[in-house]
Amino acid sequence: QVQLVESGGGLVQAGGSLRLSCAASGRTFSSEFMGWFRQAPGKERTFVTAIHWSGGSTYYTDSVKGRFTISKDNAKNTVYLQMNSLKPEDTAVYYCAAGRDYRYTLPNLYEYWGQGTQVTVSS
Repeated sequence: QVQLVESGGGLVQAGGSLRLSCAASGRTFSSEFMGWFRQAPGKERTFVTAIHWSGGSTYYTDSVKGRFTISKDNAKNTVYLQMNSLKPEDTAVYYCAAGRDYRYTLPNLYEYWGQGTQVTVSS
C-alpha cells in the first residue's frame, strides 16, 4: 500500500522560509511525477510544482518561480519543497502527490495523495 506523508508545515511570517517533506512508502517510484499542490479555504486545489522521479526535471507555477524549489532524495524516497520569501497568499494546505501521467499540473490525474500539511504565512 502506497503512502505519502507530508511534514514541515507551520506558521511563519511573511518573508520567512519553510521546508516541506513528503516521505513515500509502499513502493519504489521510477517513472512518476511527484507533485506539490495547495488548497486555500474555499478554493480549488492548484498545482505548485512537480519533479520527475527518474529524470529530475522540475516544473513550477509562475507565482512560485524563484521562491520555491522542489528536490528529491532517491535513497530516502522523499521529495522536498523549500519555500523562501513566503507571502500571505501562499497560505494553504499543501499536498504531495504521485502519478505517472505527463499532465503533471492536473490534480485528478495523480494516483496517490498525502494527507496535507498546513502552511500559514502571516503579514
